Amino acid sequence: MQVDGRGHHARAERIAFPLTARACACRYLDPVSPMPRRSSVFRRSQRPVPRLRRVGSVVLLALLAAGCTSGAMRSASSSHDPDAREWIDLFDGKTLRGWTPKIAKHEVGDNFANTFRVVDGTIQARYDGYGGNYNAQFGHLYYDRPFSYYLVSAEYRFVGDLYPGAPSYTLRNSGIMIHSQDPRTMPRDQNFPISIEDQLLGGLSDGKARPTGNMCSPGTMVDFAGKPDPRHCINSTSKTYDGEQWVLSETLVLGDSIVKHIINHDTVLVYTHPRQAAGVVTGFDPAQLTEGKLLSSGFIALQAEGHPVDFRNVRLLNLEGCMDPKAANYKRYYVKSNPAACR
Repeated sequence: MQVDGRGHHARAERIAFPLTARACACRYLDPVSPMPRRSSVFRRSQRPVPRLRRVGSVVLLALLAAGCTSGAMRSASSSHDPDAREWIDLFDGKTLRGWTPKIAKHEVGDNFANTFRVVDGTIQARYDGYGGNYNAQFGHLYYDRPFSYYLVSAEYRFVGDLYPGAPSYTLRNSGIMIHSQDPRTMPRDQNFPISIEDQLLGGLSDGKARPTGNMCSPGTMVDFAGKPDPRHCINSTSKTYDGEQWVLSETLVLGDSIVKHIINHDTVLVYTHPRQAAGVVTGFDPAQLTEGKLLSSGFIALQAEGHPVDFRNVRLLNLEGCMDPKAANYKRYYVKSNPAACR
């Protein structure tokens, strides 16, 4: 899907009302460190990246004006208010209803060793049933519905120690996967989903910088700073968060055009044109990966990569919906039209 046509630009401009006094500042900075490069062939996009950045910025500013993104909650009387943000609670705080686990070396739907569990209103990823060896059993918990244009929000924290046998790079490391393949298309032994990862890292309390909200690309790649970037991971410009503090992660996704990572209300990374590209993912069905295929929608997943991690307040603001002002469920903040949703 393209967002550089006149219709989407005009719509985005109309929702860009002035920021309130509560609005949060956003920064657009460059990554801070190089990462290893891929060896596959990459396609350069011909789309006008500067205009895409502008559309994403306008949408984000409009959402911020509504109360610093996820700060605004849905009320029972908001459905007929075109400006009321209707957040979807992906996690009900009590059960894993609506979520499906896929853990490497196990079939989809098998929550091996109770890896994902709900305790005290949080989704926890734990490995106490792994028998003392993580054994590359990378886990992902998928929300059952795919999305295309949205803002997804979650708070996370790292606790405890890295589980024995987990790779050293997974120390205080987790992620939120976006535009992921359907977990039902993943063979038993596939290690990671073909997806884009909003990588979440915790500081090591050693005085060294360790940003969070980075981009990693299992089976994918993106454009960064206006050109294809073959790095598997691109660092954000976030602060370092040590200890067991809760951190707010938000990801603004506009189809196959632009993605923004936001940490504690600060935009820390911007990239464009997520697409499939061979690399990192193993054990996948070759029919699921087409080199250069743009990712315009997909599933969202929480990652269990070997370090205990908690998630709470997992919610999503859908930016695709009815854009007919005469409809009862019309929303001014939508940027992608879905006429079938009108009522």
